Amino acid sequence: MSDPKTWNLSRTALLTIDLQNDFIHPEGAYGRAGQAAQSIAALPDRIAPLVKALRAKGGRYISAQFTLVPDNNGEPLIAPHLKELRPFLAKGDFAPNGFGHTLVDKLFPADFVIEKVAYSAFYQTRLEYIMRMAGIDNLIVGGIVTNGGVASTLRDAHLRNIETVILTDGCAAFKQDVHEATLLSLATVTHRMTCADSLGWLEDLA
Repeated sequence: MSDPKTWNLSRTALLTIDLQNDFIHPEGAYGRAGQAAQSIAALPDRIAPLVKALRAKGGRYISAQFTLVPDNNGEPLIAPHLKELRPFLAKGDFAPNGFGHTLVDKLFPADFVIEKVAYSAFYQTRLEYIMRMAGIDNLIVGGIVTNGGVASTLRDAHLRNIETVILTDGCAAFKQDVHEATLLSLATVTHRMTCADSLGWLEDLA
């Protein structure tokens, strides 16, 4: 893997996974169900300065957002395993153009929004098309959850020979030990940086 300090930042994007109101806002689907986690709620404030710094160097910000596609009656098309795992998900949750589906205010708006229906931001989405058309070669990745959407996206990027950095404190899981174990397991497919180290890198690199 190439040293990120050799990357052309104008050809780099910061990609966040699932930092949406339905996951994070108190009035979102998870908040209403009492499923909030402080480690997750802290992420937008930590990531926002990186978005600003990367944009200043000509880079882009992409938000990949979990989507429950509504059926013709408005009910979400939801996978059986997810319905069993999160029985509180209901009509209107994670629906395109709705409050819950929207990127949190601290990071809004993104340069590009990717609607995704599974863990990986690459699975059946337009992410690769946008990267190709916008001239994006490398990704800095954060978001939720570390062992789900973040890990799946990083592994899919690795399979596509896309260089990545994972923000070690710019992603989170509902359990800290799961977060830490996942970071360890990803060591062979991505670079690791804290948000503070990444900010220094982005601000200092010419």
